[in-house]
Amino acid sequence: MSIQVKNLSKTYGEQKAVDHISFEIGKPEIVGFLGPNGAGKSTTMKMITGFLPSDAGSIEISGKPIHPGDITSKKKIGYLPESNPLYTDMYVREYLHFIAGIHGLKDSEAATARVIQQVGLTPEANKKIHQLSKGYKQRVGLAAALLHDPEVLILDEPTSGLDPNQLIEIREVIRSLAETKTILFSSHILQEVEALCDRVIIISKGSIVADSKLSELKSSSKKKSTIRIQFREAISISSLEAIGQGDKIVGITPVVFEWETMDVNQTQKRILEWSLGQSVHIESLQNITQDLESVFKSLTLNNSKE
Repeated sequence: MSIQVKNLSKTYGEQKAVDHISFEIGKPEIVGFLGPNGAGKSTTMKMITGFLPSDAGSIEISGKPIHPGDITSKKKIGYLPESNPLYTDMYVREYLHFIAGIHGLKDSEAATARVIQQVGLTPEANKKIHQLSKGYKQRVGLAAALLHDPEVLILDEPTSGLDPNQLIEIREVIRSLAETKTILFSSHILQEVEALCDRVIIISKGSIVADSKLSELKSSSKKKSTIRIQFREAISISSLEAIGQGDKIVGITPVVFEWETMDVNQTQKRILEWSLGQSVHIESLQNITQDLESVFKSLTLNNSKE
């Protein structure tokens, strides 16, 4: 396995940030790492990369244990943190030469040329970093993470703050890298995870609540279905709960509601009978297709720390 995490834990004071989590990722594989704010994603990534010591558990990258003070064990990892720290007064090519020197690469010229082409930085390579768009700055950070040709990439929110065109460009870069590298990819943009990943790991309150192929996760969560109802006039949620038989009903607007149920047909029948009896007008009644967003909500709603 390229990444092997066993019983990993981290506590800040009385707060359990990561609680005995375990998972494995093979090569080549791209895995989405999801969770609400405060769930423990970034803490886990920092421990995997050796930037943060764990309180318990073990981490191996390509069979080698990771320790915060051991530089050798980190050589197989490329890391793009969420903050993407860059020296913005340096030129792109100059900055990448500098990073290559930190890695002690023998041929920094060749390594710099390789990553500039690899991430599509050629048109901007002779500009200062502060002159670049957010999308190109992300490419510089990704290029720096790739300079030493690591086997494993840890990408923490690499598409954060990008416009739709930049999202597509970075997505294509990451997809091309996934052909030969193991990638752990964190993002709040669930559509990006669906577009890039076959497998997802979902963490909530420091514990893993799901780890499976995306298709299997969607299929297993379809035991409950969601109906979206739109009425012509405002309806009190209490009147719907009276016929809900314990189903979860959420008011989106005064006239739009989402209703989770185990039996779609029977629930729709009850709603229609109730609406006729109450002379309530229904504008639309539809089943919502199960997607990653609905799966994520069902696993983590009311379970985050923030």
